[in-house]
Amino acid sequence: MDWLSEWWQAEVVDGYKGPLLLSFTAFVVTFLTTRTITRLIRAGKGPFHNVSSGGVHMHHSTPGVVLLIVGGFSGVGSPPLSVWTYLAALFVGIGASLVLDEFAMIFRLQDVYWTQEGQLSVNVVTLAAACVGLATVGVSPVKVHDLPPEFAAVRYAAVGLLLVNFALVAVAALKGKYPTALLGLFVSPVAWVAAVRLARPTSPWARWRYGPKKRERAVRRAAAFDDRWAPVRRHWDDFIGGTPTLANPPAAATPSEPAAGG
Repeated sequence: MDWLSEWWQAEVVDGYKGPLLLSFTAFVVTFLTTRTITRLIRAGKGPFHNVSSGGVHMHHSTPGVVLLIVGGFSGVGSPPLSVWTYLAALFVGIGASLVLDEFAMIFRLQDVYWTQEGQLSVNVVTLAAACVGLATVGVSPVKVHDLPPEFAAVRYAAVGLLLVNFALVAVAALKGKYPTALLGLFVSPVAWVAAVRLARPTSPWARWRYGPKKRERAVRRAAAFDDRWAPVRRHWDDFIGGTPTLANPPAAATPSEPAAGG
């Protein structure tokens, strides 16, 4: 377990990542707890139930926004690594989890929590957790701060490599490969591979740069990729977030029919 103690000392203690680690833990635990409670509510089990007042359903993104605001301003105004900093990190982790768990509802301005479109929230939470987790354990494209001063040329080369990586991340995003672009910020080869492969056919890159033949190739490549990996992703979404009840977003809820969503 020497490697664990060395990592803890180097990345968490010396790297001042205690608040980030606490925020990441709170984010993951809150999401798992929230999804467990909402699934129990949908199944009609346990002591939990939706919160409504006067026909208005209280979604958990509402207290999430409040916690995010309080945590953000507390973190900005707190002394470094004080108890207030850790408290702010806790608020941010919990608040961000509650808000992103209903990201699809906020994005579509409809109650799509238990629909296929609502699985977007699971995708966003998964990506956010992956990126924050990578940052917590110290993964970065290039660690230029670890190089001694005498290696100035190497330091400049590392900075140049970092800028190239950011450019490739932008290319991957323009090609419609948003998850890989996000992960490529922390794991450089992911962005490099995404940047040289064919773009998604509906992406800005394909619209700007592809002719009919190349766009047709992109359509075939995207269809093959989706046929192969969409079932895996769907099983993961169903396992984490619960199997959708509806395939399409429902109509807007009336005041006499409060929407269900946790």
